[in-house]
Amino acid sequence: MFSLNLNSNRKRIWAALTLTTLFTVALPCAAGDKKKTPTTTAAQQMPKRVNFDISKIVWPSPPEVARVRFLQQFTGEKIDFSQFGKGKQKPKQGWMDRLAGTKPQADQNIKLPFQLIRPCGLAFDSMGRIYAADQAVGAIFIFDAEKKGEVQLIKNGEDARFGLINGLAVDDNDRIFVSDVKMHRVSIIGASSHKEEGSIGAGVLASPGGLALDVENRSLYVVDTQNDVVDVFDADNFKLLRKLGIPGKKHLLTDPGTFSLPTNVAVDKDGDVYVTDTLNDRVEIFDADGNFVTMFGKNGDGPSSFSRPKGIAVDNDKHIWIADAAQQRIKVFNREGQLLIYFGQPGNWPGQFSALYDIAVDQKFNRVITSEQFPGRVQMFRYVTDAEADRLRTEQAQESKKSSAGETANVTGEKKDSAAQQ
Repeated sequence: MFSLNLNSNRKRIWAALTLTTLFTVALPCAAGDKKKTPTTTAAQQMPKRVNFDISKIVWPSPPEVARVRFLQQFTGEKIDFSQFGKGKQKPKQGWMDRLAGTKPQADQNIKLPFQLIRPCGLAFDSMGRIYAADQAVGAIFIFDAEKKGEVQLIKNGEDARFGLINGLAVDDNDRIFVSDVKMHRVSIIGASSHKEEGSIGAGVLASPGGLALDVENRSLYVVDTQNDVVDVFDADNFKLLRKLGIPGKKHLLTDPGTFSLPTNVAVDKDGDVYVTDTLNDRVEIFDADGNFVTMFGKNGDGPSSFSRPKGIAVDNDKHIWIADAAQQRIKVFNREGQLLIYFGQPGNWPGQFSALYDIAVDQKFNRVITSEQFPGRVQMFRYVTDAEADRLRTEQAQESKKSSAGETANVTGEKKDSAAQQ
C-alpha cells in the first residue's frame, strides 16, 4: 500500500514540475509574440477599392471588333445610408421597451430598400424597361436603364397575388405575363395599373416556367417543366391551342421533338420557337405551327457543349443566346448549332456569373440582360449586330490603309532627303 502511494506522489510531483516548466517557457514566448504583432487601423481592415474602365469590358478582346459590351448592373432600390443614423445619437430605450421587444421610433421610421435576392425570369417592354421576377422577394422589379436608381415594384399582396413566380413576358401593349409555380398558373398584370387583371392555365399547368410571346401569330408559349411540354395559348382569348412535347414520361424521353425538364422558350421575328431542353442538354427548334425543325447541343463542359442550359433568347440576326447555368457562361450559336462567341466564368465581377439563370434580348435597342441568383443581380450588355460589326471592320480597314500609306510616304521622304544630302 505504501509503495503504491509513493509512486502516486512521485507522479504528481513530476506532473507539477512539468506544468511549471511549460508555463515558464510558454508565457514569455506568448508575451514576445504579442509585442511583435503589428496594430492595424480601421482603414487598413477595409477592403481595397478597385477602379477600372467598364467600357473596356468587351468580347472578343481587341484588336478584334467587339460584339458584346458590358453596360451596367442592377441590384435593387437605391440605398440611402444617411437614414441609418451614422454618427447620430440614438435615444435610449427604456427597460420595459427592451423587455417587450419593441423597436425605438427611430428604427421604425427607417425604410429598408428592396434588393434583388433570387431573380429568375426577365423581359423588356416597348420602352426598353427591364422586368425581373424575384422569387425570394415575391415581386417584379422594374428598372429604367436611362434613369439610374429609379425602381418600381409589383408586390405580392398589394398589386397581385403571387406564390412562387418564375418566367416573364411582356406583350406589344406592355401587359405583363408572369408564371407562378406554386399557383400553377400565369398571372396577367395591367400595363399601366400594374395590378393583376386575371390568370390563365388553371387545371392545365403543373409547374410553369419560361414564357415567350409571338406577337405576329398571337401565341403565348408556356414551358411546363414537370410535364415535359410547352403549352401554346392564344394570346388574345387565352385558349389552349396545342402542346409541344409528350407529357407523362417522367423526364426519360430523348427523341427529337420531346423534352426532359425544359426550362425556357424564345420566339424569333419569323415565329420560330426555341426551347432549352435542360436535362437533355440541347436546344430544339420548332416552326410557328409546332412542327419540329432541328436541334443541336450535347452534354459536356466545353464552350460548344451544354451543362444545364436554361435561359434562351434570339436577337435580330437570329443568333441564339444560351445561359448555361452549370458552366456560368453565355453562349451564342447560329441555327446550325455553330458556336459564334461565348463569355463568362464563375465570379461576381462584371461579365462573370454565379447561379446564372435567364437571359433576354431587347431587339429594339440590341441590349442583353442576364439574371443571377447568388449575388442577386441583373447584368446588362450591348450586342453589336452583324451590320454594325461589318461597318466597324470596314472603318478599321480604311484606317489601316491610311496609316500604311502615311508610313510609306514618310519612308519615301526620308530616302529622298538622304539621297539629296549625298
